Amino acid sequence: MGESAPPPPRVTRLQLFLAFAKVGLLGFGGDSAWARRVVVEERRWLDDADYVRVVAVGQILPGANTANVAIMIGDRFHGAAGALIAMAGLTAMPLAILMALATLYNRFAEAPDVKAAIAGTAAAAAGMVIGTALKIARRLRPTRVAIAFGIATFILVGLLRIPLLVAVAVLAPLSVAAVVWLERPR
Repeated sequence: MGESAPPPPRVTRLQLFLAFAKVGLLGFGGDSAWARRVVVEERRWLDDADYVRVVAVGQILPGANTANVAIMIGDRFHGAAGALIAMAGLTAMPLAILMALATLYNRFAEAPDVKAAIAGTAAAAAGMVIGTALKIARRLRPTRVAIAFGIATFILVGLLRIPLLVAVAVLAPLSVAAVVWLERPR
C-alpha cells in the first residue's frame, strides 16, 4: 500500500498576510532568507524541496524574487486574492519604514556613522543570503551536477559579471540536458 501525500496545510488569509508582513518587516534589505525561515521553518507551509522549486520559478520571472515567491504562495492557498494579500503583507511595513528612513537619510546621509551603518547592513544582508543557501544545500544534498551548475552560475554572474538573464539562458538548457543525459535508461 503506497503512502499518500500529506494534506496541504490550511492557511487563513490573515495568517498569509501576517507571515509575509513578518518577512517584509524582518527582511528589510534582504528578505529571501526570512521568507524561507517563515514559510519553511516556522509555518511549515512548504518543505525545502517545494520552497526551492517556488524560488527557482521566482528567480527566472521578472521582478523581485521574494515578491514572486509571495505571489506564488499566496496564489497557492487563496488564488488571486491570496497573491494580493501576500504582496500587501510583504510590502506594507517596508514601505512605511522606507518612507521614514528616506526622510532621515536625506538629512543625515553624509554623517560617518550613517555611512558605516549602511556598509555594515549590506554585509549582514549578504551573509544572510549565503547562510540560507548553505542551509538549503545541506538539507537537499545536491547532486554533483547541481553543484557544478551552481558553481558555474556563481562564476558567470558573481565573478565575470555576466547578466543573470544571459547566464540563465545559457545554463538552464545545459543543466536540463545534463540531468536528462545522466538519468537516461542504460
